[in-house]
Amino acid sequence: MRSGTPEEEWREDCAPRRVLSLFATKWTSMVLHTLDALHDGAARTGVLQRSIPGISKKMLVQTLREMERLGLISRHVERVVPPAVEYRLTSLGRRFVEPVQLLYDWGRDNADALDRLHEDAAESRN
Repeated sequence: MRSGTPEEEWREDCAPRRVLSLFATKWTSMVLHTLDALHDGAARTGVLQRSIPGISKKMLVQTLREMERLGLISRHVERVVPPAVEYRLTSLGRRFVEPVQLLYDWGRDNADALDRLHEDAAESRN
């Protein structure tokens, strides 16, 4: 592969592939969006779970751990009894909110097309 060629731009570790891997699960973008849009960038685990319909506690905890490992959120333990844990968007996490919001807005604006895709997929399975 020559430097500066289209093949190099799409190598396995290229920026577009790395950014898409962050959103390989639906929950990462939903947690980012929920923290930003509903909780001003910070919330406790229980609050997040109640804010995201359909996510199990186990999946939320796994997603939060992975997001913390990636540097998208930080974990803060409040010294109270029992200990309270709050998750906060990091500056890196805040940078990812904008493209997530663009995708969510596009989805809302194109709900009819998404409905058709879903219907077509269901029909092809039958």
